[in-house]
Amino acid sequence: MTGRSLRRTAASNAVATGDQRLAIIAGSGSLPLYVALAARSAGEDPLIIRLKNEADLDWSEFENASISVGDVKGLGLLLSAHGIDRVVLSGGVARRPEWREIRPNLKMIAKMPSIIRTLLSGGDDTVLQMVIGLIEAQGARVIGAHEIAPGLLATTGPLGKIKPSDEDRRDIAKAAQAALALGVLDVGQGAVSVGGRIVALEGVEGTDGMLERVAALRAAGRISQRRRGVLVKLCKPQQDIRADLPTIGPSTVENAAKAGLAGIAIEAGRAFILDREAMLKAADAAGLFVCGIDTALEGDMM
Repeated sequence: MTGRSLRRTAASNAVATGDQRLAIIAGSGSLPLYVALAARSAGEDPLIIRLKNEADLDWSEFENASISVGDVKGLGLLLSAHGIDRVVLSGGVARRPEWREIRPNLKMIAKMPSIIRTLLSGGDDTVLQMVIGLIEAQGARVIGAHEIAPGLLATTGPLGKIKPSDEDRRDIAKAAQAALALGVLDVGQGAVSVGGRIVALEGVEGTDGMLERVAALRAAGRISQRRRGVLVKLCKPQQDIRADLPTIGPSTVENAAKAGLAGIAIEAGRAFILDREAMLKAADAAGLFVCGIDTALEGDMM
């Protein structure tokens, strides 16, 4: 599905039907709040299910409950008690649970060996697909955050005042190739190219951690001081778009500037921009471009 058709689908699904209720399983960061506010503006009364030791916002303005990451039994009880028919997974989760922390219900007992194998050796996308399956086994349908808040999705082309140069475009193409290859391995979503050379790939440290590493390499003289380079973030080719879409915000711009980069490119229609106005204002002030690219197009992706 292309970015354009994804946005159309998201817009058509934004308002729920029926009397049942939406739940937002909230991890860290501000994305869950954006999704909750979008749901409320569409007439929803979302239940916020806060993940213990992960959710870091004040949810007192919404009905909310708290569970640990591995408490599937408790989640099933919450979904049933509140008439939940749709669930959105939103926000960051820094640590996957140990298998000993999994609290199963009867529906899960037979699946425990498979769950343990996935937690021990599966990549992030594999784990997310397992989580989606476990939630849907409790009787609720998992939908994407973009279906509730389609306005957060990036669009194609430059998003701020700065446009990428021809050299930047070459770095975008190179980093996009690397990001897609990395995604096939279910490792990360981001890559940095400087002067046509891949200098960093995103791992478990996340995008901000990768950019800090690039800044350190630049300061140590391991990366050219003359050429700036770009960050590209893309969905993994096999990724379930209902969870963990690439996301950027003001901190991404701040760290890209510290790393000496020329700009940031993200996948149009399949990546979120948070605090858009503040982020683009910061990018313009730092002389960085931010643009959306369409990987479905051949040649020029912008």
